[in-house]
This record gives sequence, C-alpha cells and structure tokens, in this order.
Amino acid sequence: MIPDGIELRKVSPLLQCSVIPQMAQPTDLVLREVDSAADEIVDFAAELIRIPTVNPPGEFYADCAQAIGARLQDFDFDVEYLAATSRPEHTKAYPRINVLGRRLGRVARPLLHLNGHFDVVPPGGGWTVDPFKGVVRDGRLYGRGSADMKAGLAAAIYAVEAVRRAGVGLQGTVEVSGTVDEESGGLAGVAWLAERGRLNATLTDFVIIPEPFGVDRICLGHRGVYWFDVVTYGRTAHGSMPFLGESAIVSMSRVLDAIRDELAPALLGRVTAMPVVPEGARRPTININGVSGGQADTSQPTPCVADRCTATFDRRFLLEENIKDVRKEMISLLERVAADEPGLKYDLSDRLIVEPVQTSKNSPLVTELQAAVGEVSGRSAQLVASPGTYDHKHVARLARVKQCVAYGPGNLEIAHQPDEWCAIDDLVQTTKVIALTIVRLIG
Repeated sequence: MIPDGIELRKVSPLLQCSVIPQMAQPTDLVLREVDSAADEIVDFAAELIRIPTVNPPGEFYADCAQAIGARLQDFDFDVEYLAATSRPEHTKAYPRINVLGRRLGRVARPLLHLNGHFDVVPPGGGWTVDPFKGVVRDGRLYGRGSADMKAGLAAAIYAVEAVRRAGVGLQGTVEVSGTVDEESGGLAGVAWLAERGRLNATLTDFVIIPEPFGVDRICLGHRGVYWFDVVTYGRTAHGSMPFLGESAIVSMSRVLDAIRDELAPALLGRVTAMPVVPEGARRPTININGVSGGQADTSQPTPCVADRCTATFDRRFLLEENIKDVRKEMISLLERVAADEPGLKYDLSDRLIVEPVQTSKNSPLVTELQAAVGEVSGRSAQLVASPGTYDHKHVARLARVKQCVAYGPGNLEIAHQPDEWCAIDDLVQTTKVIALTIVRLIG
C-alpha cells in the first residue's frame, strides 16, 4: 500500500540499473591482487638476489632452483627439478639445476611459458651497497640480478599467482621456468630444455621472457652474433735480433688496422629495419674481445719474437645480413692483408653463431601485451629489438616456438653495472601487465 500524499512515478530502466552495484571485472580483480601482493613480490625478488648465483662458475644454482620451486609449489604448480646432466658445464661442484613449474588449465593448449634465468654475472667493483643483500632504498631494489633478471622472475611468478588469487579460471596451461647459464649462452638452461622437448612448439604456444627492457617496451627479438678467433703465425727468433724472425703480433696489428680502416666504416653504412635499441645498435658492429700473444702471460719476460697471436672478435650482424656473407667478408679482409704482407699466415675459427630472430609485431602475443601495457600504464608500448642475444635464440631455433618476446622490469643499461637496481613501481607494473596478458591469452 502506498501512503496518502505519495505520488508513484515510473523509474526509467537506466536509472534502475545505475543503483545496482556493478560486478568487478576479472581484470580488475587481478590488478587488485597484484597491488595487495606488492610487498610479497619485492620480498621474493630480494630473497632471490640474496642467493649469489654467480656465473662463472655457476654457484648456488641448486639453492636458487629450490627457492623458486618452493614458491611455485606454494602457488599450486606441479614442480620438477631438471639437472642438465649431459652438459659439460654440469659438475658435482657446480650442478646445473633448472626448475619447471606447470599448472594445467581446463585443456593443455594454448600453453603460455614464462621463462627467466637466475644466473648473474660477477658483481665486480664500484658498489656502494652489498650486491647480494637485496637492499630496498628510495623506491628501488638494489643488488646483482635485480634488473637482470630476478625481479623479472618474481614478476612472472606473482603474475600467475594474482590470477589464481583473483579466482579467475584458466582455459589454457601456464608454465614458469627458472633456468641457468643464460649469461654464458644458455646451453645448460633453455637450450637444454628445448633439446629435450620440455619447451617445444608441439606443446608451447607463447613464451614471455621478462628480461629488463622496461615497462613500456616489448622486445621482439635480437641481432645475430658471430664470435670467432683469428690466429696469426710468425717465426720465433732472439728478441735482440727481431729481424731474424717474423712477429705474429705485428701481423695481428695489420689485421686490426684493416678492421679499423676498412671493415668498421663499411659496417656504419648499413642500417637494419629492426627496431634495435639503442640507436647505434641498428648498425652492425665488430668488437675486439681480447688479444693474446708472445710471452706476455709469463711471470718473467723471455727474449723471443712472438710466433703466435690470437684475437677474439664479436661481430653483431643484422637481420638483413647473411652469416655466410658475414664470414666471407672477414675472410676477404684477411686475404687482402695477407696479400700485402707476404709473410703473414693466419687461421680463422668459429666460436659461436646465432642467427637474428624477430617475432611478428602482429602476433597475438604482441598485440595482447600491447593492450595490457596500455591498460596498466595508459601509454603505448614501444616495440624494440635487442642489440645482444638472450634466450629467445633457443626458443626460436631449438624449440621452434614462433611467438616469443621479452618483457620485463628494469633498465637494460643498468644490467651488469655496479649498484644495479630495479624500480619497485616497475616491478609491480610488470606483474600487472603479465597477469592481464595471461588472462587474455589463456583465460
């Protein structure tokens, strides 16, 4: 019954809906869970930093794998510890232990694999904080591996956990791996997993590697690398009568001069269409990694003309270059030098060849990551490529997974530096972006 004096009016359907509380969207719930877990994420990243997994030689790998595995088990993953027993790097003193966590969705595919390496380079000098204490100061997490890439590993693990805590079910499957030896090539890590089919295109659809390219950058791939040695040979003689011998070091100096005067200017004239950063890396480069010859390494000098000299070179090449042509170009230079120096004898031997890789910018993995970056930060994600290689090379070459990118917290230029750090805001933002991408790709 309506009391006297009260006029009944018809309420519009739009107004009726407006007074009913709206249900929170799954993505909103996920973002809230990341914010709630922010301190946990930082603490876990710091915990990993405190395990000094220095490579070389590969210290405390088992301890770090156990720490990662324990957290994954807490978060409802099935966990395996995978020792790269067939690799020469795997020894009793320095075992190569990888860890793999798997959480099956309603179906096995699509499968998203999140991978991070937990080895770090030696700290070196120049630090103002303890490199293995995991210090938090002024909104930054400091320590060796904070940017490269233990913060990224923490972001990946907690991104999956935020989805679980939000109660968002997954249609597809998610994996998280912590792997070894990326800093020395990744052969006992991601390459080993791929060779044994644990990371493979027949199982895996998407791979995200949270390397430190920054919260607004998605890395599509990297340049190629050709590492090689050149050995020049001479004829030994008494150091007081060098005219009776042929110095291999002098011969090597002729080679180095030709690289500086001929090859380096030619490389400056080539530019890739890949979005490599920084700008200078859009051109091919060659670096002299080391030179050794004569008796320089002995405790006492000996009066001899050097009969052997070795130089190691690091040639980074572009997607538009062919490795056969890159190698041929170097041999042609050596032949020209030898023609001008009749006594010059040399050998060239390959150390490592890695082809350039690039994921399509139109792939679902890239477009969903871009959308997630925009939603979390309000800014457009920049698509970039790396000047150096990372484990994408094994994902593409051995696992044959076409959709792989790097996206993670930290600044690439800070990696391997004294007082390495990762901004806590970036760590949290990366976790949000990866979490939203998980929901969009396999939710």
